[in-house]
Amino acid sequence: MGWVSLLAVFFIVWWTVLFIALPFGLRTQEEDGEVTLGTTESAPRGPHMLRALIRTTIIALVICGLLILVTRGLGYSFDDIPRVVPRFD
Repeated sequence: MGWVSLLAVFFIVWWTVLFIALPFGLRTQEEDGEVTLGTTESAPRGPHMLRALIRTTIIALVICGLLILVTRGLGYSFDDIPRVVPRFD
């Protein structure tokens, strides 16, 4: 896998992980008991985006590292996926 393909896979993995990890660690205004006038109770209380971006980048790097380990270390590729899944005929 070339570096452009790896970068594309990292981009897709990063965005997928971002939407999975975004709600973790989020505190709402209702949980803190201080609702700002003009906002809903479910609005985030404070900034949490930087922590979510750092968490997302670390998780995406681990996933892509595992992908590199499987493809370069063990010799598997995306073409081998149909042979890994068992056939139920």
